[in-house]
Amino acid sequence: MHSAGPSSSLSPVVVKAGWLDKNPPQGSYIYQKRWVKLDSEYLRYFDSEKDVYSKRFILVASISQVSSIGDQKFEVITHNRTFAFRAESDAERNEWIRAVQKMVDEKKSRCLQRTSRLPPAAGSLDSVDKSGALELRGFKSKLYVAVAGEKVFLYKNAEEFRLGIGITYIEMNVGNVKDVDRRCFDLTTPYRMFSFVAESDQEKELWVEAMQQSVAEALSSFEVAEKIWSSEDNCFCADCGGAKPDWGSINLCVVICKRCAGEHRGLGPSVSKVRSLKMDKKVWTEELIELFLQIGNVVANHFWAANVPPSETIGPESRSQERRHFLIAKYREGKYRRYHPHFGNQEELNKALCTAVTTSDLAETLSLLFCGAEVNCYSGDPDFPTPLALAEQAGQRLQMEFLLQNKSSETPQLEAGTNSDKCYSVILLSVAHNGFLYKAPSMAKLALERKSREEFSRRWCQLQEGVFNYYETNTHTVPNGEIRVQEIVCLATHPPDTHGYANTFELYTETERLYLFGLDNPKAIREWVKCLAKAFLPPAAEGLLAGEFERLGRLRYKGGLSLEGAKEGWFALGGSTLYAFLDGSPKEEAIQLRKLQELSLENDVLVLVERRRTLYIQSERRLAFLGWVGAIQRAAGSSGDTLSEQQLTDMDVPIIVDRCIDYITQCGLTSEGIYRKSGQNSKTTSLLETLRRDARKVRLKEEDHQVDDVANTLKRFFRDLQEGLFTKDSAHAWLKVPALEDLAERISRYRRLLNSLPLVNKATLKALINHLYRIQCFSDENQMTTHNLAIVFGPTLFQTDGKDFKAGQVVEDLIRCYMEIFSVDEEEMRKQQEEIQAILKMRIAGTSSGTQHAGDFICTVYLEEKKLEAEQHVKIPATMTAEELAFSILDRRKIPTKEKDFWSCFEVNEREEAERPLHYSEKVLPIVHSLGKDSYLVVKKQLSMENMLLYLASKVGDSKHGLMKFREEKNVLGVGLSTGFHDRYFILNNHSLRLYKEVRSHKPEKEWLVKNLKIYLGIKKKARPPTCWGFTVFFENEKMEKQQWYLCCDTQMEMRTWFATFLSMQHGGNIWPSESSRVRLPQAAPDSRLGNVSLIPLRGSENEMRNSVAAFVADPLTLLRDV
Repeated sequence: MHSAGPSSSLSPVVVKAGWLDKNPPQGSYIYQKRWVKLDSEYLRYFDSEKDVYSKRFILVASISQVSSIGDQKFEVITHNRTFAFRAESDAERNEWIRAVQKMVDEKKSRCLQRTSRLPPAAGSLDSVDKSGALELRGFKSKLYVAVAGEKVFLYKNAEEFRLGIGITYIEMNVGNVKDVDRRCFDLTTPYRMFSFVAESDQEKELWVEAMQQSVAEALSSFEVAEKIWSSEDNCFCADCGGAKPDWGSINLCVVICKRCAGEHRGLGPSVSKVRSLKMDKKVWTEELIELFLQIGNVVANHFWAANVPPSETIGPESRSQERRHFLIAKYREGKYRRYHPHFGNQEELNKALCTAVTTSDLAETLSLLFCGAEVNCYSGDPDFPTPLALAEQAGQRLQMEFLLQNKSSETPQLEAGTNSDKCYSVILLSVAHNGFLYKAPSMAKLALERKSREEFSRRWCQLQEGVFNYYETNTHTVPNGEIRVQEIVCLATHPPDTHGYANTFELYTETERLYLFGLDNPKAIREWVKCLAKAFLPPAAEGLLAGEFERLGRLRYKGGLSLEGAKEGWFALGGSTLYAFLDGSPKEEAIQLRKLQELSLENDVLVLVERRRTLYIQSERRLAFLGWVGAIQRAAGSSGDTLSEQQLTDMDVPIIVDRCIDYITQCGLTSEGIYRKSGQNSKTTSLLETLRRDARKVRLKEEDHQVDDVANTLKRFFRDLQEGLFTKDSAHAWLKVPALEDLAERISRYRRLLNSLPLVNKATLKALINHLYRIQCFSDENQMTTHNLAIVFGPTLFQTDGKDFKAGQVVEDLIRCYMEIFSVDEEEMRKQQEEIQAILKMRIAGTSSGTQHAGDFICTVYLEEKKLEAEQHVKIPATMTAEELAFSILDRRKIPTKEKDFWSCFEVNEREEAERPLHYSEKVLPIVHSLGKDSYLVVKKQLSMENMLLYLASKVGDSKHGLMKFREEKNVLGVGLSTGFHDRYFILNNHSLRLYKEVRSHKPEKEWLVKNLKIYLGIKKKARPPTCWGFTVFFENEKMEKQQWYLCCDTQMEMRTWFATFLSMQHGGNIWPSESSRVRLPQAAPDSRLGNVSLIPLRGSENEMRNSVAAFVADPLTLLRDV
């Protein structure tokens, strides 16, 4: 017998059917003849035995009693209604009573562990994919419709939905959903067409989407499910006990329901790998199916659920948060598991595992693995070194399958202070509030477009006892819907007039729905927001409500020194500050978003880099997370034309100013007429707009930006400031100071005015004057004396027309008396002067060959291998190519080159254990800027180049295709990405690299533009590549989105051909220069003015280079060689 509620597409077996007379609800003595069917789930009656859709159905679980009421009659009693039937004889009546009572008793026995009197099919809004009121042609009143699993249920109203008494249900395996017009859509079956009318076009789209998904589920195959359900214990969810679970965790070998499967996914593939019994047919090999029959729910729960307290069990009706906490405790932490006798003794666990895999005892293997035995431990036998090899040798194919499914599984680890113990799991249920709100239809995506007033409906809303209900009117007793505060993951408010109503707020729930409410009364909205926030925020995090916020909710995070496991924290966003109440913190912390060193989104993880730590943020609910990402990115950007509204450095200087000053310090100190010459207006405008959008992401490079354009950008930024650098209120007072004849008095007045400026203005003024002080130190070369700089910057900073000479006098005083006005001590000044001297020496070094390129940097390059005696410190002009760098190194060491010597420059990444040969025409300076602390450049022979050239010369066609093993790098939280190598089919052409799941696939799973790929030879050992021939691939597009993955080939020749094709596609078929085009540069004579001092080895960011220069000036002897 098949049990089927709204979660199964298999029709239950009819237990009894026949004609009965039914007494109408009004209780008249006129009985109506009805065809009645009884199965394990429903008691239904029809007009005739040929009808497919019932007139009414009663959920068996809602029946409380069946009793005889006289001759041939009996009653079916539910919680609030009684149905009277009459049979043709007393004997037939008794058969019906026995049959119905038997179904009721069986249903009750299966629901003993449930805490609710009704199963999820009847009474829980959470058990359905979508529910609500719809008009149905042929009915006078609106019906209550519920889409649940593979069925659509029709009820007279929401009250009957909760009681389990409906009109009929439609099995969607024969259904077809069609969008008709405006708010209408049809559900067509071979037996009848149901024409529905929704409340709005948006609501219609949601209904159509939900019903189409139901059709897809209903049409999926039941072959695998039937086999796995043949074991009785697999017919109920291993975690909540729900009937007919159609999902499975293929590494844990448990069968689970749809709702538990969603929470299993949140645990990550290293804990639970979830697959559908019906839709993922290719995954289910005969070995895996047999494994589920041998282990399955009974054996797995004997281990995983050996010590579950009754108070912590969950049932089919349990809420999402309850499920999540239970499953984290059960599988990620192993809180309830049965510990193996060898637990804690790694050596004994490994020995026992090696013994167990040679037997058929799968329960022992499961216990050992999840108590800490290493799946790839050394067996001691060189011929069969791993448990997998031992199992194969012993012919234990099920043991092999279990080991393969768990080769990357994590060992459960109970953390101190688990979720059940945390203070933020406590919800305040005492908050109450009610009133009218205007509600828009719920959404499954962000409300990016403005909602008009017509799209909102007036609803009576009530918040009490931890539930937020909304009703048609204040006189209705049955709500249109409910949101439990425990399910709210985020509360967001909007600026006025974002939508049709002046004030609006959003609620995001665990079911991936967004609810939008509004009013024209700002005070009433603030009261609602305050009450909702208090209701779902834990008491310990109430400090987040101290100020105004635009977004409040819970997120998962990693931070500090511990990146082992993501934890749950509470966050509030107010202005440009993100307040965080993190696990173990006594109070909330403030993160100044405009002062972040980096803000990026990588693999659905938001990365916030502060000066002393990095915080990784992710949400288990994608809809809420997208809202957080957008809000944080906006808050972290520049929001206006005042200094305080800009992105800032740690020193409270706008990043726009800091970037421009740093670039000009490195590249333009000696540029003649700096700040006096005007750059190109179009380039200045474009650069300023780019910096205003997100200065944090901008990297000024000499090959892309001219010094005069950057200087002009800085001047225009100050001229366009809304309040000016000196502020409108204080500017007049600053301009009065030059009239004072006594210098000491002028300095004193300047200092008082400086201290009265806002913090950001004061820091910015100091940074700018310090920069101008440096500029005038090079006045012999750049012709910009203190007076000349004052003439340029006076009108700019005071935003005057240039006729007021006092503005120039103020700037001139500030530069001349920089030390006194800004309280710069002698030590600080000495360091600045030494840095200027070092920069000057570098400028002199840059002119030794008769050229003068601003911004020539020095980099350490190695010859053949990284060791001290192979170091070479090379000046890298902006125009130097990889070929020129290689010849430069060879010339220094006087190494002759032969015809087949393919000398190349390689970028080596020690952390990834990979290297990349630079293309001969590739500019070296950008590579130098991007080198991390674990990377370096080395010049050596490219041994495979000759073979690659021969392959390309004989190759037919431009594209390449074939199988490679593919693995994607885990993201920071270890969520959602593969953890092993899998065979995938690739097609590479001039434009893109496409990945297909298999050769026969028609649609690629992934596609990358070739120009955005960086291909490195080699794969780190930690990734456990199946062969030693592979690539590490980095992808970065124009939106700064980054990915990393690995490709593995079966042979070295195959790796060479793929790599040759990659290079050929990226460089138009030209991977090595022809002999006629190869020109060795003349060897530059050493600069006698530098003596025997090695050039300063610099790499990394501009700031790191400046620090290196300062270190050199402080102690030049550390860099002497051969002395």
